[in-house]
Amino acid sequence: MILINDPADAPPGRKVVAIGSFDGVHLGHRSLLARALARARERTLPLLVYTFDPPTKVFTRGVPVLSTLSEKAELLAEAGAEIVLAVPFDAEFAARSKEAFLEDLRALEPALLVVGEDFRFGRGRTGGPEDLAAVAAVEAVPLLALGGAPVKSSRIREALLAGDVEAARLLLGRPYRVRGVVVPGERLGRRLGFPTANLAVPRQKALPPGVFAVWVEVLGRRVGGVANVGRRPTLGEDGEARLEVHLLRPSGPLYGEELVVEFVHRLRGERRFPSLEALKAQIAADADAARRLLYG
Repeated sequence: MILINDPADAPPGRKVVAIGSFDGVHLGHRSLLARALARARERTLPLLVYTFDPPTKVFTRGVPVLSTLSEKAELLAEAGAEIVLAVPFDAEFAARSKEAFLEDLRALEPALLVVGEDFRFGRGRTGGPEDLAAVAAVEAVPLLALGGAPVKSSRIREALLAGDVEAARLLLGRPYRVRGVVVPGERLGRRLGFPTANLAVPRQKALPPGVFAVWVEVLGRRVGGVANVGRRPTLGEDGEARLEVHLLRPSGPLYGEELVVEFVHRLRGERRFPSLEALKAQIAADADAARRLLYG
């Protein structure tokens, strides 16, 4: 898979082009991409996915991101994209006219453009699927519905904000995952008998609040664990949410290692405890609950 950020860098020749933010690459996105891939194979053409970094609503509304660019590129490649064009989305790009966007598309030499039926583009969102017909044939794919409503990234963000990782999993078609590099912490977990890995994650990445049973990819292994996402109110902290993971099976030193945390089930919400001893007892109970859930 080729990853580029400028239409001018696209390989020459005809292509099928799928366009969208594709944040999370959820079931709705995958339905559209499957359609685009089928059309590309019918024509014996490569599939290019035109997307935005960050996703448009992350920039315009400040919402958290479901997938970083590297995560999205990996998921798009799995969906069949041979070329991913991730155009930087900033104030200058948002102010461009729909005609300028159409010129970018012409440079890609599309044989077919595939978009969602609600796709909008250009300054003030004035362009739609009907305008794309000035460039190439267009296929506007109906939105996929699940649970009585369209599958959208906004629904997944709402589920995660509520800590409902199981609802997010249904809409994504896979468990929600977060990557982070292990950094030094205050070693409180170690003093309590439950050492944790403190993960530095991208600032805009969506994090579900609470305590969760999780699977963790670490040093080539898949290990069960307990993840805490919160502000540690028992310690009087009230800053940005942090992600800490206690592995249920021992591991060696992890500083500097990248972990992939897969959220399985919410055990409870974050709450303040009257003492560190009460916190320690609850952590032990959380670990037992996660062990039963993950390992049976």
